[in-house]
Amino acid sequence: MLRNLKLIVIALAAILIVAFVVVRGIYTRVSASTAIKERTLELSVPSVAVVHPKRGDPKEEIVLPGNIQAFIEAPVYARTSGYLKKWYTDIGSRVKTGELLAEIESPEVDQQLSQAKADLGTAQANLKLSETTMNRYQGLWKQNAIARQDVDNAIGAYESGKATVASQEANVKRLEQLVAFEKVFAPFDGIITVRNTDVGQLINAGNGGAAQELFHISSTDRLRIFVSVPQTYSRAVIPGTSAQLTVPEAPGHPYWGKVARNTGMIDATTRTLLTEVDIENKTGELMPGSFAEVHLKLPAATAAMIVPVTALIFRADGLQVAVVRDGNRAELVHVTQGRDFGTEVEITSGITPQDSVIINTPDSLTSGEKVRVETGDKNQ
Repeated sequence: MLRNLKLIVIALAAILIVAFVVVRGIYTRVSASTAIKERTLELSVPSVAVVHPKRGDPKEEIVLPGNIQAFIEAPVYARTSGYLKKWYTDIGSRVKTGELLAEIESPEVDQQLSQAKADLGTAQANLKLSETTMNRYQGLWKQNAIARQDVDNAIGAYESGKATVASQEANVKRLEQLVAFEKVFAPFDGIITVRNTDVGQLINAGNGGAAQELFHISSTDRLRIFVSVPQTYSRAVIPGTSAQLTVPEAPGHPYWGKVARNTGMIDATTRTLLTEVDIENKTGELMPGSFAEVHLKLPAATAAMIVPVTALIFRADGLQVAVVRDGNRAELVHVTQGRDFGTEVEITSGITPQDSVIINTPDSLTSGEKVRVETGDKNQ
């Protein structure tokens, strides 16, 4: 009986050991399977890096090509014909208003003036004689010594003489002006940019042929720069807006001016607004006719955000970026792109500075999918 009881205890112990080993094996396998499943699920969640968008500049800069022109420029023509006697200024010469540029020799005009003066003297002598005759006849008529018709004839001769004198005086003044035009003067302060004449050359003032330009003068102490502003920015370009000017021959050396005026009309062909920028040029560093780049800083139309170009998602639905919501959920949002800065782009709508924008978006990422945000100093 005791022996049977001992055998029963040994059998039960063996059964317990076997059961423990079986249960242990099953538990180990179930635990391993669960761990593998959890690890697999964990690895299936994409790991992403995020940044916060930077605020764009409140002012938007546009760069436009411009043409530099003198503030005032004019061709200088002769007002009387003849031969050039002497010139006093050449190209590059700076002149003042009223400075003598050249002299023209016009012997025909001089002779015409001498003749006109002689004719004026004759007319004045005839007028004096007719006046004396008129006064004498009026005195005789009062004495009833002559007929009224003779008095009227004397008065008529006197009035005709006065008109002749006035006409001859006007002719003398006209010829004196032509003689005065033999000297060519500078109309304003500036620099001579063209000289088209030389000593002894025949000068034609337009009498029987095309007039000839003698000099070309430009005022360069102040310059005009004309730029064509796209219609999009036309309302922001108002008089007084600051403008920065750069020229190829002086890299890194900016010049500053201001918007002075515009045409007030959009060109129907180019859809641009012709705008004038004025700039001081007392030192003469800038030259009319040069090409320049005009930098205009205008108020930005929208509060733009700046993100890395890698954040952009190009799909059939349109341009998107992915943002992280609730700490671990991705959401695809549609955005509007502004300017491209190379490694960064401007986003004008769709995101805010508080959004966490994914910068390494997986190709398969969908809206609502869980993501794991990488830790570390990734935010801007």
